[in-house]
Amino acid sequence: MKTKRIAVCLALAGLLAVSARAEVKVSNLFSDNMVLQREKPAPVWGTADPGEKVTVQIGKSKATATADAQGKWMAKLPATKANSTPRDLTISGKNALTIRNVLVGDVWLCSGQSNMEMKVNGCNARADIEAADYPTLRQIKFDHVATGKPTQNVVRGWEVCTPRTAGGFTAVGFYFANRIQKDVKVPIGLINDNWGGTRIEPWIPPCGFEMEPSLTGMLSDLNKREREYRDSLLKSLDEMQKWLDEARKTLAALPNADLPNPPEMPGSPMTDAGSPTTLFNGMIAPVVPFAIKGALWYQGESNGGEGDEYFVKMRALINGWRKVFEQGEFPFYFVQLTILERPNDNPEGGNDWARLRMAQTKSLEIPKTGMAVIMDIGEARDIHPKNKFDVGNRLALWALRNDYGRKNLVCSGPLYKDMKVEGNKIRILFDSVGGGLMVGKKDGRNPAVEDKGAKLKRFAIAGEDKKWAWADAAIDGNTLVVSSPQVPNPVAVRYAFSKNPEGCNLYNKEGLPASPFRTDSW
Repeated sequence: MKTKRIAVCLALAGLLAVSARAEVKVSNLFSDNMVLQREKPAPVWGTADPGEKVTVQIGKSKATATADAQGKWMAKLPATKANSTPRDLTISGKNALTIRNVLVGDVWLCSGQSNMEMKVNGCNARADIEAADYPTLRQIKFDHVATGKPTQNVVRGWEVCTPRTAGGFTAVGFYFANRIQKDVKVPIGLINDNWGGTRIEPWIPPCGFEMEPSLTGMLSDLNKREREYRDSLLKSLDEMQKWLDEARKTLAALPNADLPNPPEMPGSPMTDAGSPTTLFNGMIAPVVPFAIKGALWYQGESNGGEGDEYFVKMRALINGWRKVFEQGEFPFYFVQLTILERPNDNPEGGNDWARLRMAQTKSLEIPKTGMAVIMDIGEARDIHPKNKFDVGNRLALWALRNDYGRKNLVCSGPLYKDMKVEGNKIRILFDSVGGGLMVGKKDGRNPAVEDKGAKLKRFAIAGEDKKWAWADAAIDGNTLVVSSPQVPNPVAVRYAFSKNPEGCNLYNKEGLPASPFRTDSW
């Protein structure tokens, strides 16, 4: 009898071992309440026994895959149309998994620093939260993770937008999605993947740095610091071993003896949220290659004061993400920095964020990008302006025009195009004039309106001596004429070219503010 019991136990143990080995798993990015991207093949991935066949299905859409020698598998569901009816996503092999309440719509990756991470409940938006019964709007929030190698770590799951959960949504993403859904009845999924206070470099993948010759030195420097860290770690481990040996001897002889503090271990640059690639590895890599509609980006404060180098980093970020996701030139829309701190009364301007805004504007040269200008909704004393309603709406205008077929929609305020010297004046030409130029004013969330009788502010003009003076600017059709009696032979104009160009008030008649600009390169 005893032998029989042992045999039964061994058999059960064998069955349990086989069951454990055979368990099909899927990335935690795939969870109840999620949104799958419509009209694109949708990768689904996970682990299983090497050689195991895995089937993924939602509705009539089905795909299969075979786990490789490392037990990794990926199946690509065929492209399907949007569907607002909740369905189950099943993953089956030697066992089966069911992910419930899945919709098919558009997924937007929302990333950057604290102004993207800022929640709806931090925006004086109680009424918006109470009204937020939006069953076709979902979000997944990523934890802060910095690593030296790409990971697949996803801790949290998707959640449906309700008055109970809406306060925790990314405010920019929330208002962006609201505006899209107002015009286009499609489910929206937001990947809330950001970290306050971070620079752009940690979000760039290695291939992004490799695409830009001027940035490759950053990877070389990171690798050098990692080698130095490992050398330091070996030395510290020797010191730790010595401390352990002495501590054991001391405690063996005197159990109540006070011990000196153990030696400190050095920190790896690969787990530093400020090091290049670490946030890509820890927070973006787990999303790759999930099918997405596009990306929203709100960052730059931590790189404030940079000029063209920030443009190069933006190019590395955008092209790097596009390469790793392997979904072509998906749309990438970003937010230009707003005002902060005391106004600068020097007409020359150029302080701090002024230069970074120029780099952000230059980033519009990158295909399929768009920029939300928010110079009129900042708060001089708060780096986190609470009006994320207009930020989300202005980003949505770009998406509605470029990605949702609203071709006649004006999505941007005036953007500097060219200049012409006409005697003692300079004529400024613009793109994105829309219905025409106007002197505007804006109050809170209310649309900007024409400020009749008011003068344009924050224009400066200079001659060949590069001495700047405040200038008069007058609207002439779809152009501006800028002049100053102090500059009889002008060669250059600047507009709102300071960290806080208080009172800048050039708009188009659609109520969208002009981007700051400079015609010179001094």
